[in-house]
Amino acid sequence: MACPERPPLCLYLVRHGETAWSRSGQHTGRTDIPLTPEGEDEARALQPSLAAIEFNRVLTSPLLRARRTCELAGLGGAARPEPDLLEWNYGDYEGLRSSDIRAKHAGWTVFRDGCPRGETPEQVADRADRLIARLRAGHGNIALFSHGQFACVLAARWIMAPVLAAEHLALTTASLSILRYNPAHPDVAVIALWNAAPPFLPRFGMLTATDPGSA
Repeated sequence: MACPERPPLCLYLVRHGETAWSRSGQHTGRTDIPLTPEGEDEARALQPSLAAIEFNRVLTSPLLRARRTCELAGLGGAARPEPDLLEWNYGDYEGLRSSDIRAKHAGWTVFRDGCPRGETPEQVADRADRLIARLRAGHGNIALFSHGQFACVLAARWIMAPVLAAEHLALTTASLSILRYNPAHPDVAVIALWNAAPPFLPRFGMLTATDPGSA
């Protein structure tokens, strides 16, 4: 008897809901702050669309803002902590805005320059690559609850782009992105959906080989 074909890997990448620091633009790495009431509402708005998807695995950053987003989105019961989904360690730049940093270091970007006493771009790339290698050994739908700048690096590394390419990606809070393989070219990793807000999720909830641009 032939073995049933395993469903293709599809990663549903969710950034956590709003926090006080994401609202103010402060770099929030390992500071474990909660969602705002608005952030909790954003997370709840994800639930109807995510409930329509059967997930093989649900992984979340251990930090409160990601775990709480996962819970309010309806997937907390299946979630497992994944340290590699943590946000960039900003070191000395923790709590600072980009404008504060550039006032002293003109032209600074985290994706090229990293953070003193925090993580370098190479270290974050290694972390993303390690996680991707483990995820690629699986199959089916996997939900990932993470953070803004690490998620951008994860997407860049998924398509084998350099870390610096992540500066061209942006994520709003409680957004959904989808990383998968092109159905017409199964060895080609693609960003199938990026930075979608809940009103748009039903349209993209399950992507198939007949989607525009899949050929």
